[in-house]
Amino acid sequence: MPILTRRFAVFFVLAGTVLYVLLRGRGRLRAVAVEGDSMLPTLRPGDWLLVHVTEHGATGHSATGHGATAHGAAGRVAAGDVVVARHPGRPDLLVVKRAAYRTDTGWWLESDNQRAPGRSDSWDFGAVPDHLLVGRVVARYWPPSRAGRRIAISGTPGWEPDAGPVAPPPQRSQQ
Repeated sequence: MPILTRRFAVFFVLAGTVLYVLLRGRGRLRAVAVEGDSMLPTLRPGDWLLVHVTEHGATGHSATGHGATAHGAAGRVAAGDVVVARHPGRPDLLVVKRAAYRTDTGWWLESDNQRAPGRSDSWDFGAVPDHLLVGRVVARYWPPSRAGRRIAISGTPGWEPDAGPVAPPPQRSQQ
């Protein structure tokens, strides 16, 4: 099968799955759009992600992209995972960040691009309590050229686990 045809086939399977899950309301997956540069180079503005929602739940939203595990309906969140959380100071705002490590009070979440203008992460607001964790990112499904690419630690230059501090219409948010 030619590469272009294979990509279209993968895209349509992913898109069909996303639409089925979102429209039928089954499962615990939600769509999130990335805004801002704080997760470059791993995530770019305009990327759409599938988020496996924790027991605290969420609907399709947009979010800024600027050791231990936590359990929920989404399964385990581990150091290195890309997650979606509610901003501790602005609960209406969702943020996409990397779970760096677990503290006694929650998860320390960091931007992959610490130099992004306007970025906001645990360096600014501290550890994020478990009840504000929306879910773990499991896949990127848009744009098609980047769909299905693994979102992992390997996408983050210089990031090491346990190193310590070192689609429905989206609800748009500020960075």
